[in-house]
Amino acid sequence: DGLVVSEKVKSNDIDVKIPESELEAEEKGAEEEHPRESDSNILDVSSDYPRDKHISIQRHLADLEKLADLREDERKPCPLCPEEKFKACFSPKLHRHLQNLHWKVSVEFEGYRMCICHLACRPVKPNLAGDQTLSKMGAHYHCIICSATIVRRTDMIGHINRHVNKGETESRFITVRAPKSSYKVVKESATDVQVLPNHSTPQKTDSYFNPKMKLNRQLIFCALAVLAGERKPIECLDAFGATGIMGLQWAKHLRSSVKVTINDCNENSVTMIKENCHLNKMKVKLSIREEDNDETVGNGEENSDTIEVTKMDANVVMHLRSFDFIHLDPFGSSVNYLDSAFRNVRNLGIVSLTSTDISSLYAKAQHVALRHYGCNIVRTEYYKELAARAVIAAVTRAAARCNKGIEVLLAVALEHFVLVVVRVLRGPTPADDSAKKVRYLIHCQWCEERVFQKEGNMVEENPYQQLPCDCYGSMPGKTAVLLGPLWSGALFNTGFLRRMLLEAVQYGLDEAQPLLKTLVCEAECTTPKHFSTHSPGDENKQEECGVYIRTPNTSAESYLVHGKRKSEELLRSAAKRQRAEHSAEHPPFYYNIHRHSIKGMNMPKLNKFLNYMSEAGYRVSRTHFDPMGVRTNAPLAQFKTVLMKYSTPTYVGAQAEGPVHLPGEIQVGDEVPAATVIKVDEAELAEDGKSGVASAVFTQSYPTHCAAD
Repeated sequence: DGLVVSEKVKSNDIDVKIPESELEAEEKGAEEEHPRESDSNILDVSSDYPRDKHISIQRHLADLEKLADLREDERKPCPLCPEEKFKACFSPKLHRHLQNLHWKVSVEFEGYRMCICHLACRPVKPNLAGDQTLSKMGAHYHCIICSATIVRRTDMIGHINRHVNKGETESRFITVRAPKSSYKVVKESATDVQVLPNHSTPQKTDSYFNPKMKLNRQLIFCALAVLAGERKPIECLDAFGATGIMGLQWAKHLRSSVKVTINDCNENSVTMIKENCHLNKMKVKLSIREEDNDETVGNGEENSDTIEVTKMDANVVMHLRSFDFIHLDPFGSSVNYLDSAFRNVRNLGIVSLTSTDISSLYAKAQHVALRHYGCNIVRTEYYKELAARAVIAAVTRAAARCNKGIEVLLAVALEHFVLVVVRVLRGPTPADDSAKKVRYLIHCQWCEERVFQKEGNMVEENPYQQLPCDCYGSMPGKTAVLLGPLWSGALFNTGFLRRMLLEAVQYGLDEAQPLLKTLVCEAECTTPKHFSTHSPGDENKQEECGVYIRTPNTSAESYLVHGKRKSEELLRSAAKRQRAEHSAEHPPFYYNIHRHSIKGMNMPKLNKFLNYMSEAGYRVSRTHFDPMGVRTNAPLAQFKTVLMKYSTPTYVGAQAEGPVHLPGEIQVGDEVPAATVIKVDEAELAEDGKSGVASAVFTQSYPTHCAAD
């Protein structure tokens, strides 16, 4: 790689001899057990770096001058320049040359100077033809850590900074732990973790920590806390630990209720996880081979403060062991780990997964979504819910391959991630029931009306008849696309969300509480003013998949139904009762009130519009997917009718918000034609203080542009 300094320095047919006295001193030092370091050595190399650095890397300018062997009576060449670039000269001129052209433009790193080099050095990477011969290069720098040759000084500074951020501070690609001074301690939910300076860049660090995912971690903690209340103790796995922040929060707050295992395949991450466990006064349980050398920190003798740390591939650890709770949070898509997750997860356990490949899920890279999830999607107004249903469809297929069904407990799609939490139901019958809920979606590209395809295998002559709109008859060409396959069932479990909200209040998770309240209202499809902390059904007990859960109003102990025939019968009967009690689940998808606003009209406030829709007899609620979204069971035509009825003309700015009088033949609940004429008489305007304005006629046409616009 670089030129090695020994008894003779060779650079482009230039031999620089070293005085014999220095050679004798060097040989004498080599014979000793611990050689002394002196300033007279040609390379003042510390014990931190090996003796194969390039000759352009020196500590002091005097060392570079000694390398040139300056003598007043002889002409000497520059050791860092070829002869055709800089001819041999006397010592004063050579001294100025080394100082001005090499030393002043050097890059400093931990006391060393990487001077600019003009020699014909070997590039680090060979060319495309595989030629390994020496090739001439211009001015360049040699990296002290990896011996790479870099042309520009600014690029060299950035190259060294990347090494430091990755914890690489020694030569020859040897990755070592960064010094303690470079660590940063981050505190979240009473848990301290050490992170590297580049912890927010997943491609360049082994200890990825994203502060923006705090809400995601709180939601997962609430789900685990609910499961810990059902059965104790539970074995939970954080398959991608990174810094171990999530597993540490589980063990620190839930204590004896959980047995936490944190896994990561990177050695540096595993080392950091162990250090973070000691930082939080937690014991570390190692493998059998390492138990003898284990140094634990903690005063308690119980197993509640012990965290097991493993270093293996996530698929391997999920194949080898069974868990009650598994969380998958890889960098990007988690579809590669679904088969392993459902292979050994216990019955009525929970699998949660966080997908951060939002470019594909949010229809920015549709070909990637088709490749990873086997799903055809386009950009729509409800693209976030479309992403959540695409992920759940992939989860359903993976569970069905292992003869397991799922019940979706929670599905959240925000700016940075898509979180899905499902309960696992073992058996072929739940697997078949779940697989039947994966259907295709018919989406109209003109008005963005949508409907799931009917269940069955028979081919319909005209699938456009399933859409409530009549765009196919009034617009030329094909107006609808087939999206999916997608999950067509419910996205939330109301009872589970309510218990998550109670856990969030108990542990003081302030960021998760507003979102959980919105999710409960969305699951029940009700407005926030009707929100209550008690379930609308039986307040003393809740039943989910055959699991009777104690609520705050119940004094009886919760119990589980375990395997065998009686439990299967109870599961089937419980499922039937649950379907009867919760038949009116929340409607799929939502409408954006801004996207369907009427040109020339001021639409009502969102909360008032929800009341108007509720008064019209429709189920309605807000949605966390879109701040201006409205989840309702009303068709799009009725949605636009109510919106137009309670909108006010733009020019009547001072008019109080109220209904606009529609023609007598158009009422709420009837289909509105494509164009509607609204007449405002002069007398009505005079009553509002707008006298003198002549009668006006407004023609409102619904937008017929493509959804992609």
